[in-house]
Amino acid sequence: MEISYHGHSIVKIQTNGKTILIDPFINGNGQTDLKVAEEEPDIILLTHGHNDHVGDTIELAKKKDALVIAPNELANWISWQGVKTHPMHIGGAKEFDFGKVKFTQAFHGSSYVTETNEIIYMGMPAGILLFVEGVTIYHAGDTALFGDMKLIGERHPIDIAFLPIGDNFTMGPEDAACAVSFLKPKIAVPIHYNTFPPIEQDPQVFADLVQNSEVQILKAGEKVNCF
Repeated sequence: MEISYHGHSIVKIQTNGKTILIDPFINGNGQTDLKVAEEEPDIILLTHGHNDHVGDTIELAKKKDALVIAPNELANWISWQGVKTHPMHIGGAKEFDFGKVKFTQAFHGSSYVTETNEIIYMGMPAGILLFVEGVTIYHAGDTALFGDMKLIGERHPIDIAFLPIGDNFTMGPEDAACAVSFLKPKIAVPIHYNTFPPIEQDPQVFADLVQNSEVQILKAGEKVNCF
C-alpha cells in the first residue's frame, strides 16, 4: 500500500490493485503535482461539497467508471452528472471490495458554486475513516476542532490522520495540534494550507506543538512513511 499527499486536501491511496483519491481538487490548485489527464482513479472519496474538494471528481470518475463515495446529498447530485455513486452519511460504515469506509462528523459547511454562481446545498460535511490492509486512515476534511475527536480516536485507533491546519476556514495549527492530542494517531499529516492567501501557514508551527505523535510534513507527491 502507498499513501501520498498531493497538495491542499488531496490524498491518494494505492491498495489491493485500486487507486483511491480523496477530495481531488486538481485544476486550479497551485499546490498539486497531479494532472487530471494522468489520473485514473478507481474510487473517489469526498468529504463535502465545496468546489476546492469536489474539484475534478466528475471528469476523473467518467474516465473508467470510478465509484464516487460521498455524503448523501452530494452523492445524489454527482450521480445526476452521469457518475456512479454510493451515498453514505455521518456515522454510517460500509465494506467495499477495497476496504471499509466510515463517515464521521465535521464542523464546516457544504455547498457547490456553479459556473453561473448558483449555490447548491450539498448536505452535511464529513470526515472519513478508511480501513485498508489493516491500516486506519482518518481524513478530517474541513473542520473545526470538536470534542468528539476523542471518541473517534478511542473507537477507531488511528494510524494516519490528515488534518487541516490553514485556519480561517478550518482549524489552525494550535487547534489541529489539540485535535492530535484527542485522536492520538501514530502519524499526523497537515493538509489544507498555503493554497490560497487566507490559509497561509507554516506547518512547522503545527509540528512543534504536537506531542506523542509523529508529524510528517509532506510536499505534493511525497508518500507517507508508514511504520
